[in-house]
Amino acid sequence: MTDPSFDRHMLEGLVCPVTQSTLSYDAEKQELVSKSAKLAFPIRGGIPIMLVDEARKLD
Repeated sequence: MTDPSFDRHMLEGLVCPVTQSTLSYDAEKQELVSKSAKLAFPIRGGIPIMLVDEARKLD
């Protein structure tokens, strides 16, 4: 289920707060993924939560 309130165009202006690299959008998990930092930042209520403490670590 996707969150219709998340504007995918907003992704163009967001970068990883750790590495300053681009992010990819995972619609299924409602996350913004930083492959370089191996972190996934959640999207809650259409708002990306760009805090490292809130991010999920990727393998």
